[in-house]
Amino acid sequence: MADTLTQAEETATDARAARKAARLARQISAFAKSHGGAAEGQLAHIGRGTTRIALVGANGEWGNLVAPSFEIARQAVEIAGITLQDDFDGEMAAKVRTGPYEWSRMAGLQLGGPANG
Repeated sequence: MADTLTQAEETATDARAARKAARLARQISAFAKSHGGAAEGQLAHIGRGTTRIALVGANGEWGNLVAPSFEIARQAVEIAGITLQDDFDGEMAAKVRTGPYEWSRMAGLQLGGPANG
């Protein structure tokens, strides 16, 4: 009986993970479609088992999604069919386009940007 219950719990957990990966894949695909038709991604552990999916669209716009695990993030990227990079540096970072908001946030008060805090 205990084995059956454990197997049922594992099946339910797998189904939830698959639904979450599919949901993230739809968001990734929508991002790519609205930012030049393509995107690249990079996965990074950010703590407590969560993984950041950093995205850079073909037009240079960027964004992040958070997955509850590295495996779910990897599945989402595979489903969405985007190119996955090992690191967010070099060529991928060079594609990121920043605007006035990002520059003011990076420079903070030195350039009259909003204060932190």
